[in-house]
Amino acid sequence: MSDVLNKATVLVLNRNWQAIDVKTPADAFSMMATGAATALHIMGNDEMQPMRWEEWLIQPVREGDNSIGTVGGRVRVPTVLVLARYDRVPKRRPKFCSRAIWERDGGMCQYTGRKLRPSEGNIDHIVPVSRGGKTNWENCVLADKRINSRKGNKMPDEAGLKLLRLPRAPREMPVSQLIKNQHSVRDWEMFLAGGGGVVEF
Repeated sequence: MSDVLNKATVLVLNRNWQAIDVKTPADAFSMMATGAATALHIMGNDEMQPMRWEEWLIQPVREGDNSIGTVGGRVRVPTVLVLARYDRVPKRRPKFCSRAIWERDGGMCQYTGRKLRPSEGNIDHIVPVSRGGKTNWENCVLADKRINSRKGNKMPDEAGLKLLRLPRAPREMPVSQLIKNQHSVRDWEMFLAGGGGVVEF
């Protein structure tokens, strides 16, 4: 049961029904019980109905639904919540990680301009860590593994390399663009741009 309660499988919409967050079922039940959100009862064919906590508790558990056992019987885990009062779409910068560097750099070596397969590239520190370089947006780029190996702990000019462009942190964007449907929850698809595809905050 704890596994079901602690996976980020509940999409959170603001009151305008725009995706803004992902929560665990444990968080979702708490938000529903306090009136901060309603669960979305999705019946298919774009037919859906917001339900308050009291209504949700008496909903039958359908085949294939995640649910938890309680003293009053099984309770279905919601897949989508709608917030009662919040109507903004916050902006955030993507979380700094190697995948985000790949996306920012378009899968292209920043020294040669060559498009790389995942097995061909890695992250290079422009100013090597051994020489005081930081691990951040402005000092990390995608590089061909062979180029990165040749560069070693040298500065680019010392290795005869030139950056195609200076790296910078990506712009902040609406959080709805950063949400990925990692657990392939079918009910999320209509709310995510491009059909989905946690939020890593």
